[in-house]
Amino acid sequence: MRKSSWLLVTLLVCLPTLALAAGTIDGGAKQAINWSAIGMFVGFVSLTLVITYWASKRTVSAADFYSAGGGITAGQNGLAIAGDYMSAASFLGISGLVYTSGYDGLIYSVGWLVGWPVVTFLIAEQLRNLGKFTFADVASFRLGQTRIRILAACGSLVTVAFYLIAQMVGAGKLIQLLFGLDYWIAVVLVGGLMMIYVTFGGMKATTWVQIIKAVLLLFGATFMAGAVLYKFGFSPEALFAKATEVHPKKIAIMEPGSLISNPLSAISLGLALMFGTAGLPHILMRFFTVKDAQAARKSVFYATGFIGYFYILTFIIGFGAITLVSTDAAFLDAGILEKTKSGIAAIKGGSNMAAIHLANAVGGNLFLGFISAVAFATILAVVSGLALAGASAISHDIYAMVIKDGRVNEQDEIRVSKIATLFLGVLAIILGIVFENQNVAFMVGLAFAIAASCNFPVLVMSIFWKGLTTRGALVGGFLGLISAVVGVILSPTVWEATLGFAKGSAPVKLDNPALFSMAIAFVGIWLFSMLDRSARAAVDRDGFDAQFVRSQTGIGAAGATAH
Repeated sequence: MRKSSWLLVTLLVCLPTLALAAGTIDGGAKQAINWSAIGMFVGFVSLTLVITYWASKRTVSAADFYSAGGGITAGQNGLAIAGDYMSAASFLGISGLVYTSGYDGLIYSVGWLVGWPVVTFLIAEQLRNLGKFTFADVASFRLGQTRIRILAACGSLVTVAFYLIAQMVGAGKLIQLLFGLDYWIAVVLVGGLMMIYVTFGGMKATTWVQIIKAVLLLFGATFMAGAVLYKFGFSPEALFAKATEVHPKKIAIMEPGSLISNPLSAISLGLALMFGTAGLPHILMRFFTVKDAQAARKSVFYATGFIGYFYILTFIIGFGAITLVSTDAAFLDAGILEKTKSGIAAIKGGSNMAAIHLANAVGGNLFLGFISAVAFATILAVVSGLALAGASAISHDIYAMVIKDGRVNEQDEIRVSKIATLFLGVLAIILGIVFENQNVAFMVGLAFAIAASCNFPVLVMSIFWKGLTTRGALVGGFLGLISAVVGVILSPTVWEATLGFAKGSAPVKLDNPALFSMAIAFVGIWLFSMLDRSARAAVDRDGFDAQFVRSQTGIGAAGATAH
């Protein structure tokens, strides 16, 4: 608490700096001080630090640290999962995509949303019955512990690293824009708070920060969508008619093809978003925070409802921004407007600020402050969940199960996890600063592609295919991981936009490689398992029946999870 209090004092001392720097969203130029945004920002941080202190007093064992002692209810976990998923990228990014491309902007939200039935029916229950703290517990249940845990840790850490960098850079840019702070201060602030939440409060603090943020975000988005519909007499038809009238693309914003015209790219991206969800380590960890498989399944059901509702709101918010933001000179850059003659292209701060400007348009300065604070809270909560997942891969999978071969003192394991959190926090801050001016969109795509091409195939094959062997999982998993990384680097997004090679020169024409990297992973796993005639392979296959009974019934799960 002493350290938490110290940070709070530091924030309050910094308040005058924040106040001087804060302004409306205009792409970085300072304007009038937005006290409501600063007040709500400080209020949220203060509340989360109190929660962290409360959680730290109740975090004693490794189960408390990694999985909140299994004491989270299905409803609470549903909100926390939704909080993990409703990131700033979802809120600001999808609203911005709908703002610029209309109906096609929903491809991301639909892709993410349809991943949840996959999680519900294929993974949630089995994960809770077989695992303890990380998905590697499940993947290595009947396979060679050391090799599979190293593979799972590599997949988790690479996924977390790229996702974390994207979030940190996004956080720095967003806070820089919202409050006018220097970029590096914003990144250090986010990284510092993240380390405090995870190091002192573990999964309990991270979960409650997610729950609070999810409730605030759902409330804010509901208010904003309701205010938009109110202006059109609660008639979606009138809203869409006005949007097609003022948007430069006219009726095309109601048709598919304006964002992604290549069907192969659309399929590949859809596969990455759909199956990547089922391979994200910080999402999979949440199934260990509830008491049993039934609660795990229920929590996915609740989460799907919250997330689906949220994405419907972003659709209304995007179209609301087309009608209310792109037609209001107060939210447009006069210079860009004069050149392009398009209110859509001239929006201050870029299309990602569509939801922020809309908050100002429908709720004034006070609501703008609320949404700004919620956007910041969203980033904090997501990076905390990512840091905890990465730290767990290091402390539980590598240190406790590989280096110590399962013979480790719980307090030593927690200490290693906290050290790993600090290491990841510092690394995230450094990489966030280094990557400041890079295109980070590919990092999110890479995170999902790796999760879909390495973590998901190994996990699902280990649960459902008796013929899987350690060698097959290892070779196929690494083939998926490597092909996903290489595929993204050689894609137009990185090869041309980031590395600067000539347009059209990208060796891989797809922006997301999941279509091929997933196929390579599954074929690799199948082929090398079928060819495996080793003694270890026989042990792997013989262990399937016992695993299947436990995954379906939960018999023996209580002893393993120790909740």
